[in-house]
Amino acid sequence: MSGYDYIIVGAGSAGCVLANRLSADPAVKVLLLEAGPADRDPLIHMPAGIQRLMRSGKVDWRYHTAPQAHLDGRSLYYPRGKVLGGCSAINGMVAVRGAASDYDHWRQLGLEGWAYDDVRPYFEKLETSATGGEARGSGGEFRVAPIAPRGPMTPAWMEAAQQLGHPYNANFSGPTLEGVGLYDRSIHKGVRQSAAVAFLDPIRHRKNLTIETGAQITAITIEKSRATGIAYVQNGQTKTAHAAKEVVVSAGAVNSPQVLMLSGIGEADHLSEHGILVRHELKGVGRNFIDHMSAFVSYTSPEPVSHLIYMKPHRMALAGLQYLLFKSGVAAEAAPMVAGFLKTDPSLPEPDVQFHFVSMIYANHGRSVPTTHGSMAIVNVCRPESRGTVRLASANPLDAPVLDPNFFAEAYDRRTIVAGIRLAREIVQQPAFDRFRGEEVMPGPEAETDAEIEAQVRKTAETVYHGVGTCRMGKDALSVVDARLRVHGIDGLRVVDASVMPDIVRGNTAVPVMMIAEKAAAMMLEDA
Repeated sequence: MSGYDYIIVGAGSAGCVLANRLSADPAVKVLLLEAGPADRDPLIHMPAGIQRLMRSGKVDWRYHTAPQAHLDGRSLYYPRGKVLGGCSAINGMVAVRGAASDYDHWRQLGLEGWAYDDVRPYFEKLETSATGGEARGSGGEFRVAPIAPRGPMTPAWMEAAQQLGHPYNANFSGPTLEGVGLYDRSIHKGVRQSAAVAFLDPIRHRKNLTIETGAQITAITIEKSRATGIAYVQNGQTKTAHAAKEVVVSAGAVNSPQVLMLSGIGEADHLSEHGILVRHELKGVGRNFIDHMSAFVSYTSPEPVSHLIYMKPHRMALAGLQYLLFKSGVAAEAAPMVAGFLKTDPSLPEPDVQFHFVSMIYANHGRSVPTTHGSMAIVNVCRPESRGTVRLASANPLDAPVLDPNFFAEAYDRRTIVAGIRLAREIVQQPAFDRFRGEEVMPGPEAETDAEIEAQVRKTAETVYHGVGTCRMGKDALSVVDARLRVHGIDGLRVVDASVMPDIVRGNTAVPVMMIAEKAAAMMLEDA
């Protein structure tokens, strides 16, 4: 057994930030454990490598959901990062915070210290923006910048949205989230800024920080209602480590509840069903699973100017050579994306749908190579009401948990996604997009009524990879952690990742998770 002050389970977006901040004091010993490998694969660091990573599954958990009752019984591919950097090593590199009102809502739920004015300094501490601007940080390790789109289609889509009356937004971290504009991307000098690149690479030399990869957690050790360490398997050997101060679970919205349940923390009946000794009953572990579900509105293009031109073999070879020599070119940019946080009803106080617009038609999470020039708007409901669960399949830590996001269950989600699809169609019909508008591919011209559009969504919808909420903050009987992210009823144990969100934020979740970790580290050091 090895002894540490802090043990962090999971080296994803949260775990890397925690490791950096907690090990800043050379007198504090920190152990960071990751089930996956080191982030040595060059495709991780090349922004355009995301497509091949998704195809191979080399650095993700290869999860699939349970059959989705409201999506025609389909089981959906659900990639989660299994590598240093976690999901930030395989995501689309979109860097947004969400709306200020999302965090103010957390405070209204009774979570002191989580209003936007409270969390904004932590966003600013971790970020550096290449363009500066209002409300962006300037001294943090996590570098972000907007990526100028290649080709004429993305500017045309932004102009079309403005012709329909939607505002342009030059800074989605400014005073309002509403509008169309360019996403900030976590790319710096042609290199993906994963959490590992940003927060681990500069500090790997610290003698008080131990990073172990290939370490599969089997359980948290608990003595007299206190977390004292962890047990894990590495290279076929069972190992243990002791934490003098705290164990921090940062394994994500899927694996964090799994770790707690395997350790005897969760709903007693569910744990007993799998023969797990109940150490402490918390009925909310694994509940409140929330995710953004995506629907697609795509059109062929009469002009061959989509991103498909860069996927010809000779163009890909040249792009690879340019990237290898100069870290520049299309391989350094990933898929061009335009952001849209829009209202389907002008009377709404905040945007209710989010768009990722790309000048390409792709399918199967980008794992299928597109064959037709065109464009697509990926539409999701900003604040879905559907709630699902993460449950154990067995007491074996190596068995994948049962993921049921329960997509499309609530009438609000169905109404709003239909309204978002209709809005996407209206944008494409504007004069600015005339020259690029061919035939509608999805949902297709045959889908006109709400019921017909819903039917197409049931057949084709997928996840946007934004799972949250399964160990949520709160004070009620179904909450798992308090406002300082301490697990109710167990001393020396916190959860710090997307799973603690009481509700999902508008937009992509990587940067909000980093903020949660930044704030958590400050609270831990304060408590210590």
